[in-house]
Amino acid sequence: MSSIIPADVEPPPSPEAPVRRRQRGKGESLGRYSVRRILTGLGTTVFVVVVNFFLFHMLPGDPLTNYTRGRNVDQNQIRELRKAYTGPLWVQFKHYIRNPFSSHIDSAQFSQPVWKVIGDHVWPTLLLVGTATVLSTIFGLLIGIKAGWRRGSRFDKWSTGSTLVLYAMPEFWLGMMLLILFSTGLGPLPGLFPSGGVHNPELSQSSPAGVLSILFHLALPCATLTLIYLAEYSLVMRASVLEEKSQDYLQTARAKGLRDKLVRRRHAVPNALLPSITLIFLNLGFIISGAVTIETVFSWPGLGELTYEAIRGPDVPLLQALFLLFSVAVIASNVAADIVVASVDPRTRS
Repeated sequence: MSSIIPADVEPPPSPEAPVRRRQRGKGESLGRYSVRRILTGLGTTVFVVVVNFFLFHMLPGDPLTNYTRGRNVDQNQIRELRKAYTGPLWVQFKHYIRNPFSSHIDSAQFSQPVWKVIGDHVWPTLLLVGTATVLSTIFGLLIGIKAGWRRGSRFDKWSTGSTLVLYAMPEFWLGMMLLILFSTGLGPLPGLFPSGGVHNPELSQSSPAGVLSILFHLALPCATLTLIYLAEYSLVMRASVLEEKSQDYLQTARAKGLRDKLVRRRHAVPNALLPSITLIFLNLGFIISGAVTIETVFSWPGLGELTYEAIRGPDVPLLQALFLLFSVAVIASNVAADIVVASVDPRTRS
């Protein structure tokens, strides 16, 4: 017996309707998603700029007294400081918010504009932390893939235990141990590497001998950071591989006759890389901030050591500029991570 649906009654949705609605929800274009994430990042940056201004103006005591304490500061510089740290707060905020990356106030420790001082310390940090990040990413992913694919094996137990021990070590302590063993020497073991600095000042950095000197000075601090960061990548990759091993599509690939290495390389690893891609891009934002303890231990003249010197001052304008730079770098890396992950896996756009 056939049923007749009245004209004024909407027919019930077909079972395919929810599926179509879900597909439309996932169908946001990459360009639109990218614009949305960039606008969100810009909003977060504005919030950070506002917090950055009021945070350093809430410090106890007279900022000018803290800034010039125990130093022979030029009178012209003091007058500039008076303009920056005196007067109504809203007037100072108006001048700051117009262009927070432009400052005519010099650093008391370096007698130069703060952003020029920061620019001179950027490349050593990029060299050190960037190299350590690349090395730890490559070796960490390789270790995580092999350990996760061979769960419970001797390699898995030794690699997981070793990386966890290294990850639990304080950075400065591991750096000091490597410094004692391979720089100053211990017993019959001679010192092989320099104890600090970027290069031999007697050599030109562009000459082959100068490049070799930079590599020798880079060896110990880079090895310290690489060993510390190794567990972060290997453990995330190991967990991702273990999760992918339980998926049915790998059993299907094996049933088609693919060898175990091909199943791992073509199917398991590409799908397991997604969390690691997110971690890599998030850590890129921390490259610019440097490693404060490592750069201090090895006297590496990067942004980390500059931050330590600014805190000891205290050099308030320099600290304010460094805080803003580090915050913007982290925000930019988060936005980049979201966009890259969305391009690799469209499901994350919903």
